[in-house]
Amino acid sequence: MNTRLTRTLASVTFALAVLCGLAFVGKGVVHMADDGAVCVQTDFWRNASLTHGLPVATGVDASSSAATLCQDSPSAGQRAADLGGALPWLLFGSLALLLFSRLLKAVLLQGPFTDAVSQRLSVLGWFVAVGTPLVGLVVGWSHSWLVASMAPIVGSEPTVSGPTVLVLAGLAAVIMGKIMREGVRMREDLEGTI
Repeated sequence: MNTRLTRTLASVTFALAVLCGLAFVGKGVVHMADDGAVCVQTDFWRNASLTHGLPVATGVDASSSAATLCQDSPSAGQRAADLGGALPWLLFGSLALLLFSRLLKAVLLQGPFTDAVSQRLSVLGWFVAVGTPLVGLVVGWSHSWLVASMAPIVGSEPTVSGPTVLVLAGLAAVIMGKIMREGVRMREDLEGTI
């Protein structure tokens, strides 16, 4: 199945994987070398009343939706927790795109209904299904710890952030990989009996 679309998509996904990898490394290096303030946004005080004059109409109560906390001279832990809010998704995206690129290259070389393609589809599915909540947990807990380090009253707790719906897409890819694997085995059995 060596179509122009498949070849183009394989090249584009590989280029995006490399770009995400470079963004991961670049953001990590630049952020760790930066000595500026670290800021984090929290909605802990989302229903807190705003007492100082806002230009609102009579009878309207104003409340805050989010608070931004900034630390001028952050510790190494705070800087690492700030990185934990952005870098894991870049790494996850880079690896997922790399796996998808390898899947498309297997389709180009061997065709769509082969054992290699079904295995690579299953690997990609498991990576997305298991990696999404793990990365979400790292990002959520980093954010929670960073907020708690600046405002101890908030406390730190394990939270999951990000698009957890990707777990369903990953499980669908795993199931499709198993279906394709069974189809490959059935085709091989039929070819062996004829």
